[in-house]
Amino acid sequence: MTTTGPVAVLITTFLASAVETIEMVTIVVGVGATRGWRSTWIGVAAGFGVLGVVVAVGGIALQYIPIGPLRLVIGALLLVFGLQWFRKGVMRVAARGFAGYTGAAQLDEGVEWTGPGIDWTAFTLSFKGVTLEGLEIAILVVAFGLGANLLGYAVTGAAGALVLFGAAGVLLRGSVQRVPRSFLQLVVGVLLTTFGTFWSLEGLGVDWPGSDAAILGLLLFYGLTALVFVNLERQRLFGLRPVV
Repeated sequence: MTTTGPVAVLITTFLASAVETIEMVTIVVGVGATRGWRSTWIGVAAGFGVLGVVVAVGGIALQYIPIGPLRLVIGALLLVFGLQWFRKGVMRVAARGFAGYTGAAQLDEGVEWTGPGIDWTAFTLSFKGVTLEGLEIAILVVAFGLGANLLGYAVTGAAGALVLFGAAGVLLRGSVQRVPRSFLQLVVGVLLTTFGTFWSLEGLGVDWPGSDAAILGLLLFYGLTALVFVNLERQRLFGLRPVV
């Protein structure tokens, strides 16, 4: 069974985790700046606590799953995430170029909490943001780490993204919600779709021509496909071709 290179795993998990971390930081910063920081930080801590338990339990269970079926499952998961990001990245790059989507978090209320106790609105929103985005990062880390037998590199890439963009969010609270990520999302979508295709078919017993070198061919194919779809979507948006 082949393995993916450590550099590819490190870079891909860093980029993928960066997208999720930016979204997580955007939610947390938006909630904290609007509703107050005390309850927001409590929600963040609770979210990471839940993630720690889920990852610990899941890691123990994954040790008893055969590598073939595991690669099929995680390859399919990568395709789900990758194709979703691929589609969103194409649409956002086509519509706004590299600026893409930089929308702020959607808050239920915009009034700062001044009462006693915990602000459950801030707690729930920050907890939900950390938990949902963190679970996607955890899935990506497990997928790349176990799929390529390079769990340490996958964890390092994800941790680097969390530390870098998390610290940037704390230091640059006012500007973090304006960080462009459409092009980054498209790149990550191409990468996840490439590895998802490679690992899911490998899990089915397919022997790729050239072993891991087939990843480069898949990467080129999906990259060119993304450029074609961006061009077609721009033509549709600017009225150069009718909507089908």
